[in-house]
Amino acid sequence: MTASASPRPLVRLWDPGRPVDIAATWGTLRRGAGDPTWKITDGVLWRGIRTLLGPVTLRIASRRSEGRIVAHAWGDPAVSGWLLDNLPRMLGQDDDPAGFVPHHEQVAAALAHRGQGWRVPCTGLVLESLVPAVIEQKVTGQEAFGGYRRLVRRVGEIAPGPGADLGLYVAPDPERLRRVPSWEWMRLGVSPQRADTLMRVVRLADRLAPVCELPLPQAHRRMRAVPGVGVWTAAETAQRALGDADAVSFGDFHVAKNIGWALTGEQLDDDALAELLEPYRGHRYRVQRLLELAGAARPRRGPRMAPRTHLPVR
Repeated sequence: MTASASPRPLVRLWDPGRPVDIAATWGTLRRGAGDPTWKITDGVLWRGIRTLLGPVTLRIASRRSEGRIVAHAWGDPAVSGWLLDNLPRMLGQDDDPAGFVPHHEQVAAALAHRGQGWRVPCTGLVLESLVPAVIEQKVTGQEAFGGYRRLVRRVGEIAPGPGADLGLYVAPDPERLRRVPSWEWMRLGVSPQRADTLMRVVRLADRLAPVCELPLPQAHRRMRAVPGVGVWTAAETAQRALGDADAVSFGDFHVAKNIGWALTGEQLDDDALAELLEPYRGHRYRVQRLLELAGAARPRRGPRMAPRTHLPVR
């Protein structure tokens, strides 16, 4: 437990007025099955969350019979209170699907199957999503998740309250990230190019954290003004932190191929995907995520791409 953490949690009951699938809505915030900031026990989600004010341990579950969500937060009372006050927005309360019309049977089926409780999240925690997105640039999922897992365990901190018993961590703050030496990034499995981008991000943390308050086009421009942060990285951040329902992951190795296969039976490139999704403008990420939740993906042939071996990971 941190020095300022209260031993008793703050509690909030929230009636969203419509179904909210917590696992689906926040699923993209989890960085692999071994993410040390995330734990599920007996159907209850526990998260270690780094807010701008400090660390929090969050326990959240749905009371389906009552249609309500109950959340407990441990940490400094001011920090826990901030998190609980903002929880509805973080779970997509303000996500507005008005104007979203499925133009493909596959999208309509995905919406009916998983989309009724899913919302585009809007955590407002830009660095929480931007840092792992940089680590995930142009590597396999195994490398990306492994690098983030090692970073959090080595540089992060135990989550407040019951975090120690759960083995739950909170991601490191910008100051701790600034102190990671270049050789340590190599040991964590993060290549020099990505580490350099991360250093630029954390040096500009005070300027990047408030982008959640900007209009979306301006927010994307500010993130992409950082050398090494491109369209893909900004989109991956906006999908999670900014509630951007239009932020397609252009530049991803799989996304264009998977969506193309699901909707046309052919693997597409980014240009063809942009044309295909144009009728959905304003909701293009909504299409991407609904198809992901429905398990729409092209058939895989051959062995998975092997992780690189030249980084001295330990």
